[in-house]
Amino acid sequence: MPIIVDLDVMLARRKMGVGELAERIGITPTNLSVLKNGRAKAVRFTTLEAICRELDCQPGDIIRFER
Repeated sequence: MPIIVDLDVMLARRKMGVGELAERIGITPTNLSVLKNGRAKAVRFTTLEAICRELDCQPGDIIRFER
């Protein structure tokens, strides 16, 4: 079951770019782009928590399973 990352949607809703979010959560824009583009093999819970805190969302708003 593939995991889909909808980070683009939340970034667009918040009118925020990858660089700004990366700076706010303390990771590199490159690493955030890997996650955003669905190429990440894993994500730390602390990173997911920080993303959700900055975007004011829940994990299910940015990560979903495709059947």
